Amino acid sequence: AMDYERNKALLLELQRAAGSGNDRCADCGDPDPEWASCKLGIFICLNCSGIHRDLPEISRVKSIRLDFWESNLIEFMRNHGNLWAKAKFEAKVPPYYYIPKSCDCLVLRQQWIRAKYERGEFLDTQVCQDPCSAGSREGCLWKLGKGRKQFQKRQFLLSAREGVMKYYSKESKGPKAVISVETLNAMFQVEKIGHSHGLQITYITDGQTRNLFVYHESGKEIVDWFNAIRAARYHYLKTTFPNVPEPELIPRITRNFAKEGYMEKTGPKQKEVFKVRWFCLDSQERNLIYFKNPLDECARGQVFIGRREEGYEVRDDLPQKVWAKKKKPVITLVTPVREFVFICESDWKQREWMDALNRVITQL
Repeated sequence: AMDYERNKALLLELQRAAGSGNDRCADCGDPDPEWASCKLGIFICLNCSGIHRDLPEISRVKSIRLDFWESNLIEFMRNHGNLWAKAKFEAKVPPYYYIPKSCDCLVLRQQWIRAKYERGEFLDTQVCQDPCSAGSREGCLWKLGKGRKQFQKRQFLLSAREGVMKYYSKESKGPKAVISVETLNAMFQVEKIGHSHGLQITYITDGQTRNLFVYHESGKEIVDWFNAIRAARYHYLKTTFPNVPEPELIPRITRNFAKEGYMEKTGPKQKEVFKVRWFCLDSQERNLIYFKNPLDECARGQVFIGRREEGYEVRDDLPQKVWAKKKKPVITLVTPVREFVFICESDWKQREWMDALNRVITQL
């Protein structure tokens, strides 16, 4: 029992040791990790420990508070630790590679952990892949069809060198779509697509936002596709904006929507019937895009959101002459051109949308 208590105290001391990196999860960066891999010598959070448990050949998970730690294991942890592991297993992470946080979906976190420890993809011995070749890929993905009913297998081709992504259907001779890397974006949308490997690809054609919803049975495949798209985007940004510093380019490679959800909207005369629409806020591009259904291919329209000093404003009341028969919370988005009126489901949804829209209006 003496050993048990002493070793636990030593381990907690190690976890808090300044300059060790042990006070944050080695894989997702969450603070105060309560678990450790005594095979890899790292401290990890509960979520990541679950992924490590599925990899018994490379990792062995123990609780730092509840499990008994032998003295030799304490010594092993002392000689290794999170900073040591980062230097070894993350030596060659490419700048375009997406490093997931705890809020990211499971498949991203799983593949990051597997890529590091199981496949050794970022060890010092690896040759760094140039983004142009990393941003070239071809293969099949399951794509949601027109009627939003089923997924069909489609051939996809990505070329960073040509700056395009294309996909083909069985029948077509030429590509069904040729998408410029310039407006290409990808984000994981697990709940919306209803698949744990669901990826939403967006692009702009003729000034209109278009969606592709895809997945692959293999978690590794879909994450490789995601990072290939990021490599192609990175290559494009580096070539187009050679003087922009790297830390400013990285967040622009791909982005998630700042907020999504249903609201009702009326038309430009503000006398039209309110219709339910699915809204997506792209804060980086300052666009509020709306669709009839969450899984539609084509947007019904979009509203540009400029800065406060340019005359943009968000209000929680109706414009003077507008009458809404429902006593539900409203949002009026004031733009220099016109006022857009939305009805929200509840007070808290109204607050969330107003906060999100205000963040765009006040951002530089």
